Amino acid sequence: MASFIRIQDVADILIMTFLLYQLYSWFRRTRAMQVLIGLGVLTLIYFATRFLGLYMTSWILQELGTVLIVLIIVVFQAEIRQALYRFSLLRHLFASQKESRQSNFQEISETLFDLAKQRTGVIIVFQRSESLSDLMLNGVRLDCEITPQILESIFFNGAPLHDGAVLISDGRIVTASCHLPLSANPELPQFLGTRHRAALGLSERTDAVVAVVSEERGEVSLAVAGELRPMASPAHLMATLDELINPVRETVKSSLFRQLFNNLLPKTAILLIVITFWALVTSRQGEITTAVAPVRMHGLPGDLVLVRTIPEEVDVQLKSFSTLTPLPSKLDIAADLDLSGIREGQTSIRIKSSDLNLPSGMTMSSVNPTAIRIVAERKERKTVPVRVVLKGKLSRGLSESALIVEPASVVVEGPAGQIARVDSVATEEIDAGRLVKGKEYSKNLIPPLKMVTILREDPVSIRVSVHKKK
Repeated sequence: MASFIRIQDVADILIMTFLLYQLYSWFRRTRAMQVLIGLGVLTLIYFATRFLGLYMTSWILQELGTVLIVLIIVVFQAEIRQALYRFSLLRHLFASQKESRQSNFQEISETLFDLAKQRTGVIIVFQRSESLSDLMLNGVRLDCEITPQILESIFFNGAPLHDGAVLISDGRIVTASCHLPLSANPELPQFLGTRHRAALGLSERTDAVVAVVSEERGEVSLAVAGELRPMASPAHLMATLDELINPVRETVKSSLFRQLFNNLLPKTAILLIVITFWALVTSRQGEITTAVAPVRMHGLPGDLVLVRTIPEEVDVQLKSFSTLTPLPSKLDIAADLDLSGIREGQTSIRIKSSDLNLPSGMTMSSVNPTAIRIVAERKERKTVPVRVVLKGKLSRGLSESALIVEPASVVVEGPAGQIARVDSVATEEIDAGRLVKGKEYSKNLIPPLKMVTILREDPVSIRVSVHKKK
């Protein structure tokens, strides 16, 4: 298989590894991660059953996968929306360009440790670059400055706004009494209460920094990226907040080497998983199959008529690069030729790969025959009389009558060679023995030749009247 590895395949593996690692980083401590692992297991089972020829099981898993995708979109719409927001490369371009007002981290830190000594539960969310509007619900808008008195009033036990989180953005208290999503990490210690699980739940889904004070233990902690960091003193808390939130220091980026080799174990595991899936998907890489493709045409000039196509079908050899491409028996492949450049007479048109509507992951290896012969003639029109075709003989009373046809003539159109041979257009057979004097009959006209058409706006029919000859 190594001889078939292309630069595109390497890029394919690296892109998928990057995307999957980003999903893993964002969702690793959320319930969405558990669902993703379950989907990965189902996908492995599907490929295994398909490889082993277990058609019923693989078909059921394939149909079940369609339903699961819809359910995941409904259940995890908030997480999906947040992930798409993180993927957006233009969100910083359209973001507000004004300078962020900095919080007084010293006053906040000292207030939090004072509240911790009083065993008052606190949860404060510091918004950074990502939006929190979809995850912080039922808050009461305040939009006020940050002071120790306001924070103590909000979190005072029994106060109307004490039960919930405070959101701080751009150096101001925006909302209070907000509800946060709880962490679904099963490895969290049992002694952590609802506040800590809510702080971790929001930090798992966004880049927010959440300060939480334990009411039972009087401890101050920071929840960052799904991890809980205990704070030893107000100075420690102030320095950590300043390092995480201050935009000047936040812009300091780690070296490229550190970014590549940080968390090497999960990155390596994801790379191996992607390579395995790539090998499964490309297990038919280089396989040659044959399909029969009918020849179709478009773009024929208006003054020409297509008389003959040789042949009307071609045999196409296809090279497959993926097991995801359908079997040749299930492909609707056709050679669609452009006739806009042909002239009267015989023309040979070579079949190109672009003339075939091939699915992604499949290319044309060869085609037989390599060219199609097209015979076209000039299109002509001609007015010819209508000829009534009688079956049997007229009755004695009508033997001296005449049959009057309406219309008496019609216009026919077709290739010049066939139009030259047409001298009349016949009707369907009329039973002469049943004709009644003065009665009218309707019959269809019959095209004289295969490629000749009768031009009539009205339905193709005639009226036959029987009159006495003068």
